[in-house]
Amino acid sequence: MPLFSSLHFLLSLLSTTLLLCHSFPNHDHQHPGPHRFASHNYRDALTKSIIFFQGQRSGKLPSNQRMSWRRDSALSDGSAMHVDLVGGYYDAGDNVKFGFPMAFTTTMLSWSVLEFGGIMKGELQNAREAIRWGTDYLLKATAHPGTIYVQVGDAKKDHACWERPEDMDTPRNVYKIDKNTPGSEVAAETAAALAAASLVFKKTDPTYSKTLVRRAISVFQFADKYRGSYSDGLKPIVCPFYCSYSGYEDELLWGAAWLHKATRNPIYLNYIKVNGQTLGAAETDNTFGWDNKHVGARILLSKEFLVQKVQTLHDYKGHADNFICSLIPGAPYSSAQYTPGGLLYKMSDSNMQYVTSTSFLLLTYAKYLTSAHTVVNCGGTTVTPKRLRAIAKKQVDYLLGENPMKMSYMVGYGPSYPRRIHHRGSSLPSVSVHPGKIQCSAGFSVMNSQSPNPNVLVGAVIGGPDLHDRFPDERSDYEQSEPATYINAPLVGALAYLAHSFGQL
Repeated sequence: MPLFSSLHFLLSLLSTTLLLCHSFPNHDHQHPGPHRFASHNYRDALTKSIIFFQGQRSGKLPSNQRMSWRRDSALSDGSAMHVDLVGGYYDAGDNVKFGFPMAFTTTMLSWSVLEFGGIMKGELQNAREAIRWGTDYLLKATAHPGTIYVQVGDAKKDHACWERPEDMDTPRNVYKIDKNTPGSEVAAETAAALAAASLVFKKTDPTYSKTLVRRAISVFQFADKYRGSYSDGLKPIVCPFYCSYSGYEDELLWGAAWLHKATRNPIYLNYIKVNGQTLGAAETDNTFGWDNKHVGARILLSKEFLVQKVQTLHDYKGHADNFICSLIPGAPYSSAQYTPGGLLYKMSDSNMQYVTSTSFLLLTYAKYLTSAHTVVNCGGTTVTPKRLRAIAKKQVDYLLGENPMKMSYMVGYGPSYPRRIHHRGSSLPSVSVHPGKIQCSAGFSVMNSQSPNPNVLVGAVIGGPDLHDRFPDERSDYEQSEPATYINAPLVGALAYLAHSFGQL
């Protein structure tokens, strides 16, 4: 960079910093008006949480690509089966396209926009683009009736290399489900994603919206008719990476809930009434993520009762309340575990996905409760929507830096954030810096080094700290240092809510 432009850049950076300091003062009494004091620039975090998805893009990148260190990759995906499967997202820090988490990511991005898109302002279009990158791919993956292409790439062979997606030369095998090798969970999740996204595009692109909902209907029909887990038929391929541990019943309920919402066809409400209990509506599994959708379905269906007054779904308010009560520290029926620093802790591998999904559900349920002028009763303890919002805010604030490590777990946000994330493209020199190919095993010297990643995967939220709030920032530690699309997707909605509630949007 020439000296003049360096100075110019530094001056503009300084003025931006001053502007931010001016916009977000550090003392309550300096911030009059209706908005409370904000300890974080939620708007900046929102912008970054969406930009992240561009770093995960597979396929031909558009001219408006903002994550500029990435280039085109995997341009012949699908050719192994003579189909076009170019596009979509790499799920995390490797170069495999897994359909199950990609569909869930798309569903949650869509739900984020459906609940909070009205307050996203300039970020709404960026969020829509992130959704469309997912749905365009899911339409390709479901283009042949009775077949869904659920994975591109051999995960074991991919993981044996540490290479940029642009250099990828590992086998791009294509794996599918059909009536002989069913996969109800991945099919129903794909239907949920297409149905949820159809609502996102209903006004802005009605033709595309109709394409999505029509496909969702046929894909759900396939999921329900040919029941079985893809973890059985494709076990050596999808396990242990995205093995379905919770079965497929939760996805059938979740998929039906989204189709009810998208079509308003009474057959889906009837399906839920007839099958809800056998599909696990009342189960007490309180983990919501790429595998288990029960809690999400409960919250989504409770809206039908609370807001749309569908009396037959009355029980879902109770089911949703049970989940909420499990999270309230000190309340009867509380079962959630928190770190000493206050972070919700579900499991050692990629725990932050449960933090973001739970925060989103808390804010969304608070919205429904407020609309219905009601509260949650936890064994005699009244829990208000305000309390739910406070718990969600505390989780997001921890993620953004209010924690014992004083570290933001979103890359590129705040002064201190993880520098050695477990991500191939971010850790290796970019194509513009190093145009020559980096071979399969050559990258491992970088993977095992202590040097910071040269390419900042802006907005990436990683697995996060351990049960004792510790975080080593080790690239090899995929449990704590790997980002994933499904960690970010629900966070988009939560950040939009917080940015708006503090007058930043």
